Amino acid sequence: MTEFFKHESSYVDEGCQIGNGTKIWHFSHIMTGCQIGCNCNIGQNVVISPDVILGNNVKIQNNVSVYTGVVCEDDVFLGPSMVFTNVINPRSHVSRKHEYKPTYIRKGASVGANATIVCGNEIGDYALIGAGSVIIRNVKPYALMVGNPARQIGWVSEYGEKLNFNEEGIAVCPATGEVYQLMNDEVKRIQ
Repeated sequence: MTEFFKHESSYVDEGCQIGNGTKIWHFSHIMTGCQIGCNCNIGQNVVISPDVILGNNVKIQNNVSVYTGVVCEDDVFLGPSMVFTNVINPRSHVSRKHEYKPTYIRKGASVGANATIVCGNEIGDYALIGAGSVIIRNVKPYALMVGNPARQIGWVSEYGEKLNFNEEGIAVCPATGEVYQLMNDEVKRIQ
């Protein structure tokens, strides 16, 4: 049997899978068909819509709605009051539930407070989306994105530190000593 914590003010609908060690805090609603991994933390006033998939160790801060079509891989961080969309051209009088666009937040990526992720995009592994940014296109792994619309201003390590590449395209994370390589406008960890 799965062991997870749910505050008494929150609701978990039938048909959800919730992993061991996950915590669901005040006034949240987990809708049917969700798959939530182990050791996740779901803050206050969070809505997880039907069929959303969250990996292990996903942290969702207060006041976030995660809509159908969103997939968050392991170790994703969603900052307070950040926003997902699920339809490109919403209209109150037109039902477009069959037009939901999938959105992928890849392993280790972080989305800052009050950022907006327009549906149909992919945020690459360990990318860092600055607070208040608006993402309207795919984001490369390790990219540091800011602004509206968001633009890339650099690269970050898996630890979240800004990377400064030398002329050979090598950078060392100042916090961990991990080594990264920049080649053809893509970053990968090499040590």
